[in-house]
Amino acid sequence: MSQYDFSKPVKEGKTYKILSPLGRLIIKLRFKVRYIGAENIPQEGGLIIASNHIHMLDPMIIALGIKKRQLHFMAKKELWNNPIVAWAFTKVNGFPIDRGGADSKSIKHAIEVAKSGYILGIFPEGTRSKDGKIGKGKRGAAMIASQAKCGILPVSVYNDSGLKRRSKYTVRFGELIPYEQLGLSEEASKEEQIACTDMIMEKITELWEEGHCE
Repeated sequence: MSQYDFSKPVKEGKTYKILSPLGRLIIKLRFKVRYIGAENIPQEGGLIIASNHIHMLDPMIIALGIKKRQLHFMAKKELWNNPIVAWAFTKVNGFPIDRGGADSKSIKHAIEVAKSGYILGIFPEGTRSKDGKIGKGKRGAAMIASQAKCGILPVSVYNDSGLKRRSKYTVRFGELIPYEQLGLSEEASKEEQIACTDMIMEKITELWEEGHCE
């Protein structure tokens, strides 16, 4: 497994800027993607983007809807078993997390991303949905927000035809929920984190239920 260097300071990657136009072209040729509410993305300051997760391309598709900022995102550590994939993900602000247990290095890095004024992308469900529907959220986003003292912006990814060529994607960016409205203290209790997670998942579900935008 390729090792990710968590000792390096958080910063935005030059490769990300270079590859973004190419990524937009590829996605445009492959899918019909519609972005709704991109104006809700703050142009500065750290925050968490919390989205449902249906396909492996979700991080890329969401990131390409954020025109003037970069997205940092977690990905399962198994992807770092392939040196080429590990290099590519690292260059576009991805970092590994062990989904099977406590991963203090990854969590600390995630907190630092938001604290440093960048955008952290999280899929609260922890894994891709098998039926396309939204599942139960885990407490990671709430825990990180409580430590980073940042707001959370709910996002939904809607696709009902898989990864077939010219299939439709609708990405809806909701309104930012400021840190002060998340109901979290600095050392948020389990109950606070659960309540915050439930609220975030409810917001994501509301966006998802709007379906495609014709």
